[in-house]
Amino acid sequence: MITNFLLDHSALVPVAILLVALVCAVLGHLLAGRRRFLWALTGVSLVPVFALTLVPTGRTIDEIVCTVQFSLPSLGAVELLANVALFLPPVYFAALASRRPLTTLAAGSALSAVVEASQALVPAIGRACDTDDWLMNTFGAVLGVLLATVTARLANRRAQSGSSMGAMSS
Repeated sequence: MITNFLLDHSALVPVAILLVALVCAVLGHLLAGRRRFLWALTGVSLVPVFALTLVPTGRTIDEIVCTVQFSLPSLGAVELLANVALFLPPVYFAALASRRPLTTLAAGSALSAVVEASQALVPAIGRACDTDDWLMNTFGAVLGVLLATVTARLANRRAQSGSSMGAMSS
């Protein structure tokens, strides 16, 4: 249903990515420092990654193949931009929870590579491997790390100003 809506209104895909980023930023800001909740949100946000990439489609691909291409999406490229939105939340929450943005970025890109390799090597799931998917998933991971870095800095400033205010009132 969401896919059909976005296909019919492809100009809204960038808006959908912004909404995903905004929801992540609000949740991350509210939960900054509460690592258990951030890890839980990481797990929850990984569910769509696995559901949309590894759950069998009911069709079988007859050959082991991976489309190799590297292209930047247009604003109307629904599938490619959806890949950005797919990896942004789990990488964002994991970067905040782990406090290791570069490690999280590498893990997000590696997870995408494993997903694409699985799609190529397990034809029974009926999914197509495409290097553009990996590229856009990794771009979503980059955005997630950048957003997490900004959120963490804002949370640190808030904590520092709160502690200095407390010291001033004593």
